Amino acid sequence: MDLFCGVTYKQLVQYTGYGLSNDHALKAVTNYYRRRIPDFQSMKNIPKQVRELLVSKFQTELFSPVRYEISSDASVKYLFVTDAGKPFETVFIPDGNRKTVCVSTQSGCRMGCPFCLTGRSGFLGNLTAGEIIGQVMSIPLTREITHVVFMGMGEPLDNTDEVLKACEILTSSWGLAISPGNITISTVGITPAVKRILIESKCNLTLSLFSPFAGERAKVVPAEKKYPAGGIIKMLRSFPVTGKRRFTIAYIMIADVNDSDAHLKELIKLLKGTSIRVNILPYHEIHGDSCSPSPADRMQYFRHILTISGISSSVRRSRGADISAACGLLASGLKK
Repeated sequence: MDLFCGVTYKQLVQYTGYGLSNDHALKAVTNYYRRRIPDFQSMKNIPKQVRELLVSKFQTELFSPVRYEISSDASVKYLFVTDAGKPFETVFIPDGNRKTVCVSTQSGCRMGCPFCLTGRSGFLGNLTAGEIIGQVMSIPLTREITHVVFMGMGEPLDNTDEVLKACEILTSSWGLAISPGNITISTVGITPAVKRILIESKCNLTLSLFSPFAGERAKVVPAEKKYPAGGIIKMLRSFPVTGKRRFTIAYIMIADVNDSDAHLKELIKLLKGTSIRVNILPYHEIHGDSCSPSPADRMQYFRHILTISGISSSVRRSRGADISAACGLLASGLKK
């Protein structure tokens, strides 16, 4: 029996042998995703025989979290496990009226970035669109969610088909109806997939840079060797931006590693004259790691110089640091 979570309106009307009209298919997906009606028998605006047909073909249950941790700043990290035993994590981040959920797209990761704890636990497989959407729909306070970020476990653009399908469900009027301007996909940069995201979605895109120097970046972000960040930034520079869509560089600052004046100068050279903004983030220390975050005043200095150079920038405060939010610790603990 197929899982209904992850099925799109177009897929439902194209299923052969179901005998669903366009109207019934539209009501089914709208009831399930937008109205959050959890089972077909409760969908009273659909004829009984259609409801019974759907019950015979689809399973509507969602995966529930098996564990959770609450941060001192009220962020909550949830651990899910699929029927196949793949663990993945989700983080809920409340901030005033803004309620963000950070979703995973893979169980583990195969990008091989040494500063990422998720990658150290190995790669167990891609998540389906249903498993991605289920993270949004099955956590407490799901109806309060205003923003979704693809920044959890895994590289979203190593699972592009399922991520695009999830974005369709998140943004469609029959789906969760979240504005594309409130959805952000984060990537280390896989050029062909970046092109697809730009063309096939209207969601925001964030490139995790680490360093503006290609040789230095390649030592930490292996994808740089095949898909140079410079080429991706040129692509973002030339792509027309409409509505509330934003392109962003995520710059995680590590003391005495990538926070020198030379790094700042090269970053300005790379981005000057573009509408690409910079989010400066403190490095999250990992147990046994010799690296530490750059001092707060150094991050503010970067922000100030970028801003007066005409590059929109901000310093993002760390959230969920005490629970290692979205870094793979719950999943690695489960494996042990």
